[in-house]
Amino acid sequence: MIKEIIVVEGRDDVTAVKRAVDAEMITTGGFALPPSVIKRIETAVKKRGVIIFTDPDFAGEKIRKTISSKVPGCKHAFLPREEATKNGDIGIENASPTSIIAALEKVRCQSIEKRAEFSQKDLIVNGLIGDEGASEKRDQLGKVLGIGYGNAKQFLNRLNHYGVTREEFEAALNTLKSRDENE
Repeated sequence: MIKEIIVVEGRDDVTAVKRAVDAEMITTGGFALPPSVIKRIETAVKKRGVIIFTDPDFAGEKIRKTISSKVPGCKHAFLPREEATKNGDIGIENASPTSIIAALEKVRCQSIEKRAEFSQKDLIVNGLIGDEGASEKRDQLGKVLGIGYGNAKQFLNRLNHYGVTREEFEAALNTLKSRDENE
């Protein structure tokens, strides 16, 4: 059983996560996030901890940011978009138990203090912005690091705020380079 309480968007997400792991969950019910849900999340953070596990789409990211801004101390799990997509629909409910477990194994804590380990120069030098295929490379690197996909600004923010070390970053880049060479 997972110790933390997992926050998901809806009932179908609960069903999918329960197929993969034994865990207690809170559903947000979408964008609205009523005060009662925020209160439950605040209590859960204090008692057991919380993992925010929202859909890898615009709505899921907005819900994640809203909860993070109102309830500090949450952990974050990210599911790659293609592992959450079925017939054009993106959501946790579409993911396999294996994908859900893999995402939950890469849970990240959001750092509260300002951190600037990585800069835009790191993204440029490593072909993560400004190059053809930069978006795909950020997507692949986000999977390896467990921080999900993001545009350049979001990706840089996640590198700096989810505790990614320089060593992890370099190792992940090397993993991608090895994959490319073997294809």
